[in-house]
Amino acid sequence: MRKIIILILPVFMLAAGCKKYLDVNRNIDAPDYVEDYLYLAGILQQYQGIYWDIRAIGPLTQMMGTTSYTSFANHYYTVGSDAGGEIWRMVYWLQGMNLENMINQAMEAEHWTLAGMGYAIKAFSWDLLTKVHADLPMKQAFVPGLLSHDYDYQDEIYPQVREWAYKAIELLERTDNTDYGNKITANDFMYGGDKSKWIKFAYAVIVRNLASLSNKQNFTSEYAQELINAANKSFQSSSDDATIRVNGGSQQAAYSEYNNFWGTARGNLSRAYFQHEYAVQVFTGTVPEYDPLTGDKIRVDGNDYYPFKLAEKQIITDTLINVPGHFDPRVVAKLGTASNPNYLYLDVADSVKKYRYYGGSFTSVTGPIGSAPSFYGRNANSLVSGSVHDGIGRWLYRDNAPYILTTCAEIKFCLAEAYWKLGQKDLAFQAFKEGVRADMEFTVKYLTPGANGSPTGGDKITPAVFNTLAEEYLAGPYVAGLSMSDFSLSHIMMQKWVALYPWGAPEAWVDMRKYHYDIDYSGEYPSNGNGWNLTILNQKWDTDPNKVYKGLYLQPAQVQNRKGTFNVQNEGSPCYRIRPRYNSEYMWNRNSLDALKPISGLADNYHTSIPWFAYPKDMPR
Repeated sequence: MRKIIILILPVFMLAAGCKKYLDVNRNIDAPDYVEDYLYLAGILQQYQGIYWDIRAIGPLTQMMGTTSYTSFANHYYTVGSDAGGEIWRMVYWLQGMNLENMINQAMEAEHWTLAGMGYAIKAFSWDLLTKVHADLPMKQAFVPGLLSHDYDYQDEIYPQVREWAYKAIELLERTDNTDYGNKITANDFMYGGDKSKWIKFAYAVIVRNLASLSNKQNFTSEYAQELINAANKSFQSSSDDATIRVNGGSQQAAYSEYNNFWGTARGNLSRAYFQHEYAVQVFTGTVPEYDPLTGDKIRVDGNDYYPFKLAEKQIITDTLINVPGHFDPRVVAKLGTASNPNYLYLDVADSVKKYRYYGGSFTSVTGPIGSAPSFYGRNANSLVSGSVHDGIGRWLYRDNAPYILTTCAEIKFCLAEAYWKLGQKDLAFQAFKEGVRADMEFTVKYLTPGANGSPTGGDKITPAVFNTLAEEYLAGPYVAGLSMSDFSLSHIMMQKWVALYPWGAPEAWVDMRKYHYDIDYSGEYPSNGNGWNLTILNQKWDTDPNKVYKGLYLQPAQVQNRKGTFNVQNEGSPCYRIRPRYNSEYMWNRNSLDALKPISGLADNYHTSIPWFAYPKDMPR
C-alpha cells in the first residue's frame, strides 16, 4: 500500500503542475469558449455565401448568363466539384456550431433576445438550404461522434423551419431584463438590435417557407391562411427589409472580403457573368412573339434596336416610353447598359428612357441582338484605375452595397399569390400593387449616380428622376391601371421575379420549379412523355392562359435561340435541385445519399429529382 501511495503522489503533483504551468488546453488567443453575443456578427456576415451560389442559380433562372458556370446554365452540374455548394458550407460549417452555441448559451443565460435572433437566423438559413438542395441531414446534423448522417425529407424539414421561426418570435416577444449595453447593437449588422424588426423577419421566413408550397393541392386548405396571417405581421414597408450591412473600403480595405461580393474590388461580376436576354426582354417589354408553326421570331423592318415582332401582351412594361406610366425605371438600376458612358443628363427623364439594353445567351455574352455589357455598365471587365473605369460599382453591384436577404416587396407578392389561389382577387390585386411600390422604394435606396461628364462608374439615373418615373409607372397600365379582367397570376409572379432580380435568384428558382418551368407536366412521377422527352422540351406557349412566365423558354425548347438539348444524363428533365456539397457528402456520406428516394443521390440524374415542395401531391418514395 505504501508503494502505491508513493507512485500515485507524483502523478497528483504533476497534474497540479500542469494546471498551473503547462495548461496546453487553453489558449487565450484561440479560446474554446466565447460569450454568446460575440458569435452574432460572424454568423450574419456568412450570408455573403448566398451570393457565391447565385453564380449557379442565376443562370438556372435566366437572370444571368455565364461563361464560367456553364454546366448550371445548361441545367447540369460540375462533376467532382464544390461549385454551387457554398450555401451548404455556410449552413453546416460557417454558421454551423457557432449558431448552435450562440443559441444554447443564450438560452442557458436567459438572454431571450439573442436566442430569438439565433432561432430566426437558423430558420432562414435552413429554409434557404432545403429549397436549394432539397433533402438534407437535419436531425443528425450536429450530433457529435457520427461519421455519417442520415438524410431527412422536406416534408419533415419544412415544418421544422417554421417551428424554429415561431420559437424565435416567442423568445423575441418575451420580457428580457438583460442589460446588453451595446453588445447586440454593435454586432447586429442587420437591424442594430431592433427586436420589432427581428420579429417581422421571423414572420417573413414563415411566409417564404409557405409560399413555396402554393402549387401543392392542399395549399388552400392547409397553408394559405397561415401564410396570410404571417404576412400581415411581417414587413409593411421597405424600411423593414432584411439586409446585411457591408463596410466596403474598396482597394483600401484591410481585407477584400470587407467589400460586397459583387463590388468592383473583388471582381466576381466580371464578364464571366452577365444579364440574360430573357431579363432584358422582361425589363424592357420586348418579349417576342413566336411563329407557332416554326417557333421562330417574326422579323419586322424599321427597328434597328429590336427587329422582331413583340408579343401583344407584355407583363411588366412596353416600348411606349414616351407615354407616361409605360416606362419601368427599375431597368436602369437593375440591368447594365453601355449607353451614356460619360454620365450626361442623368437628371433628364427623356434622356434616361432612351438607353439601350442587351443580354447574352445562356453561355455567351453575345445574345440575339447584341452583346451584354458588364453589370457595371461597360463592354469591359471592371477596372478601378485609369481615366475610364467602374469606380466602386453601382446599385447592388457596389463595394459598400448591403447583402439582401428578403424584402417587403417579396413578402407582398407572396401574399398576393396566396390571395389569388384562394380566389380573393381584389385582395390579391391590392397586395400586388403594394409589392410593386415596395420594390420601387427598395430599388431607389441603393442608387448612387455617377458624376456628370466623368466615365468613372455609378448609376445612370438620379433618385429624383427615378422617383418621378416610378410614380408614373405605379399609376400606369401595368400596376394601378391594370384592369381586373387582365390581372393574372403572371402579373404577380413576374413582378416578383423582377423584384428578386438578381439577389433573390434562389427564391425565383423556387417559384419556377413549383410551376415546373411552365412545362405541361401532370404532377405524377415524371417520365419520358409526361411533361418532357429526350429531345426538344415542349413548354407552354405564351398564348396559353395558364403559362405563368411569359417569354420563358428553357434551352431545349421549341422556339428560336433554344431548340438545344439537355445533357443526356438529365434524361429529358430540367434541373430541380443542386447536388449536396461534393467534399462533404460525396466524399464522406455516400451511403446516406444512395438511400434517397425516388432517385438515389448517387444517380447521374439526381439533380433532376423533383423536391417535395414542387410535387402537387406527396413525393413518391
